[in-house]
Amino acid sequence: MSEGIKDQPGVSEAAAQSRASVLRSRAESYIALSRHDAAIADLTESIALVPDNARAWRLRGESHRVIERYEAALVDFDEALRLEPDSAYALGSRGQTYAAMGRLEDAMADFEHALTLAPDSLWILEAKADALVDLDRLDEALEAHGKIIALNEELPYSWAARGDLYQRMHLYAEAIDDYTKALEVNPDYVRALSRRGEALRMTDRYEDALTDLSRALELDPENDRAYGSRGAVLSELGDNEAALNDLNRAIELDPEYIWAFRVRGEILQELDRHEEAVSDFTQALHLEFGD
Repeated sequence: MSEGIKDQPGVSEAAAQSRASVLRSRAESYIALSRHDAAIADLTESIALVPDNARAWRLRGESHRVIERYEAALVDFDEALRLEPDSAYALGSRGQTYAAMGRLEDAMADFEHALTLAPDSLWILEAKADALVDLDRLDEALEAHGKIIALNEELPYSWAARGDLYQRMHLYAEAIDDYTKALEVNPDYVRALSRRGEALRMTDRYEDALTDLSRALELDPENDRAYGSRGAVLSELGDNEAALNDLNRAIELDPEYIWAFRVRGEILQELDRHEEAVSDFTQALHLEFGD
């Protein structure tokens, strides 16, 4: 009988095992509902009853990770991996925890190990690609995204994620192609519409950009980034009043949207509204540099 069971007088091993199993199962539903504190409570009791169940430690670690209790998550993943050293799930989740803590080399080691065990795991490949971007190893990140897409071309998120990377690398034509692929799978994918609109703006295709960004805002009327980008497009098309309306809305939705303050300041400057322009540039400096 395990120490955890022995510590609870009057509880048979069979009863403890049964209760712990139900608690683990209920915790998984709590996790699916994003009720992570409830999941952690169930898993803590489950672990007290049956301390050597790797799944319970792994699940509790995942809940700790999602609610950003990273040190607690690491403790749980370490124990899960002590009990089950070849768990690709625990390795991948611990890697995500390390990445969130800025421990990118540790994250990469876990992702690489996990992928030797589960080479076709899309979520681990995606996490690895994100870490590679953070390490500024962009060509390797592109390679990882290519593998993800090769494994399943029907996932709009995967096309959009590679499109974002191309956009970061200023490869706008390639980004537009990937966003278009995402939209072929899901024509109402707001992220792809918004990001393609931004890439089109960067290539001076303002009318096309306006179409995408307006559609994105029809689908998601509180998309602050789409408002900001459409405001910039409208200004390029000569409609500064409409541009200011969009930028005002973007800043209303996100009062710390630095780029929107800068763009609005430039438009106000063009309109000789210099006091307002100074205010926007000052706010942009304050938000970005603490001035």
